[in-house]
Amino acid sequence: MILIADSGTSKTDWRVIHRDGRISQHRGVGFNPYYMTSEEMAIQMRHDFLVNLESEIDQIYYYGAGCSAPDRKMEVANALGAIFRHAEIHIDHDLAAAAHATCGHQAGIACILGTGSNSCDYDGKNIVATRPAAGYILGDEGGGCYVGRKFLTDFIHEEMPVTIREAAIARFHITQDIIQDHVYRQPYPSRYMASFCRFITENKADPYCYSLYYNSFKDFFAKHIFKYPDFRQKPANFVGSIAYYNSDILRKAAADSGINVNIIIESPIAGLTLYHQEKL
Repeated sequence: MILIADSGTSKTDWRVIHRDGRISQHRGVGFNPYYMTSEEMAIQMRHDFLVNLESEIDQIYYYGAGCSAPDRKMEVANALGAIFRHAEIHIDHDLAAAAHATCGHQAGIACILGTGSNSCDYDGKNIVATRPAAGYILGDEGGGCYVGRKFLTDFIHEEMPVTIREAAIARFHITQDIIQDHVYRQPYPSRYMASFCRFITENKADPYCYSLYYNSFKDFFAKHIFKYPDFRQKPANFVGSIAYYNSDILRKAAADSGINVNIIIESPIAGLTLYHQEKL
């Protein structure tokens, strides 16, 4: 049996390809080895559905956020190896998943806009260039954490429309103290900040919420896409919930910037499943 994972900071999509060809699926919590140790990841995985499959999985193909550096890949491999002691484990970056799922065998730019953000230049076979992924404090332009952080900053400084501020208070019962406690003292602050994006998306008809996304996408283009050679001649493809549920704003910001957007999908897991079915 083959286990496939597409993991971001907020959630992980798991697919199991059974020996008879059946496919089962599950969505669980996210993992990022930059913010979690192998022990912490293993504990979360043992609480997930994976524990019921530990003796049946032969191969694991894990694509994850934060899995570009060898030492970070090892953290994830150790976590999976603690559960699946006899499986052959392959770890790759989430950018590889995005490129394979959206570009296929064609050249293009593959981008991730989920809780965080990232991008790569893909030649149809390999990733040939990337931009620095500076994380939720120093980067992640266009991602959910980045948008949510701007929203919470405006909330604290009362620099948003009164109607939006009052709706946020009614929905989340937030105050400055509560926000700062979650961001500075509680675990997983990036998930917390990104959690406000559903509210922002629901209210994107309001010019303030619309501009949060529009300007954040423009920031992403400036830090990422504009840095790739011939970016205007290459299709830009996007994976992630922020891109998918705000595709209208993303396409508008891209058109205004001279960027040709091709595919926007929420998750690459379906494409990865088809790819790895060939290995059975």
